[in-house]
Amino acid sequence: MKNLDLKLDKYAQVIVKIGANVQPGQRVWINCTTDSLPLVYKVTEASYKAGASDVHVKLTDDRLTRMHAEYQPTEVYSHVPQWLVDERNEYLDNNVVFIHILSSSPNLLSGIDPKKLGTYTKNMGEAFKYYRSRVMTDANSWTLASYPSADWAKLVFPEEKDSEKAQEKLLDAILKTVRVDREDPVKAWEEHHKILSEKADYLNKKAFSALHYTAPGTDLTVGLPKNHVWIAAGSKNLKGDHFMPNMPTEEVFTAADKYRIDGYVSNKKPLSYQGNIIDNFKLTFKDGKVVDFQAETGYDILKQLLDTDEGAKSIGEVALVPHDSPISNSGLLYYQTLFDENASNHLALGAAYPTNVKGGKDMSEEELEKAHLNQSITHVDFMIGDAEMDIDGINEDGTREPVFRKGNWAF
Repeated sequence: MKNLDLKLDKYAQVIVKIGANVQPGQRVWINCTTDSLPLVYKVTEASYKAGASDVHVKLTDDRLTRMHAEYQPTEVYSHVPQWLVDERNEYLDNNVVFIHILSSSPNLLSGIDPKKLGTYTKNMGEAFKYYRSRVMTDANSWTLASYPSADWAKLVFPEEKDSEKAQEKLLDAILKTVRVDREDPVKAWEEHHKILSEKADYLNKKAFSALHYTAPGTDLTVGLPKNHVWIAAGSKNLKGDHFMPNMPTEEVFTAADKYRIDGYVSNKKPLSYQGNIIDNFKLTFKDGKVVDFQAETGYDILKQLLDTDEGAKSIGEVALVPHDSPISNSGLLYYQTLFDENASNHLALGAAYPTNVKGGKDMSEEELEKAHLNQSITHVDFMIGDAEMDIDGINEDGTREPVFRKGNWAF
């Protein structure tokens, strides 16, 4: 690829300094696939130069992942060895920062028995419950970034016959979304965070009781819990160090009241889940639970997702993203939630972030339940926004105020 070294050097700096914000003496854990090794080498070196005491690279390979899914029986494939759990927990308790570099093809596991995938996902969720609690309360820093594999690039640019050119085009598109193409990416991120924070501050002052979404295929009311908190972009870990969980990010988000979700909602972009595509689906809610669903593509996978546990049938996260935003305006469909969710209003089936309610970081599961925050071993975002979506904020007295009109902020 043209100027690949220079591009990856700059990208690695953004991931390490802005996304993970690696501190001197801190341990770093990198989850990645063999496809992303060119970037992993750069991120590893940048982490050490930032003062990391240990960079632990957890490497997988997509071809091997597919083989395991095809040939291993369910009881073996879904077993999670205790040493894997203990290894990650030992790092968690020692101020590790997690860097996840996503590269896999969105339909990597297409055709694999949904029950096998569902069992594996459920067992992984239960085994890594402590890990999930640490990252969802921001106790440990973490960040998500991406690097294009050949298979993923072909899906995004099907007209491009040359595999290397498709990867180069996707990498350039990714770098633009994370502001690496700017002269001063750090300053660009600071300005971006300021804009998102202003939106979150406005919504926190309003403290709406609920949001009402309307669009073709959608008429949904989502209650918001008392003392809910809207959050924009960056966060802080237990030590007070800033980090940027998602790169890119265009959203402000909060939690739903898991008992007050009613109506129906349709997706506007495909959802890649468990290496499969789910598309043209509709969920109907009553009193906070999915009571009916349909899907033209990936019905069995969607059913498996909803059956993960009781919490998978409700909404944990409510996120607002204007249609007039960089990823949306690019016209690209990435088939990867990290990007597509930042081009569209979205919701998440499954767990809520405890940080989205005042004092939530320190709440027990029982206290989070009393606060009406959804709990689950899964958290899956799906995209519902487009240029035709309107959203009203509903006050305690039932009066309404515009939040979104025609897909964009109304204030």
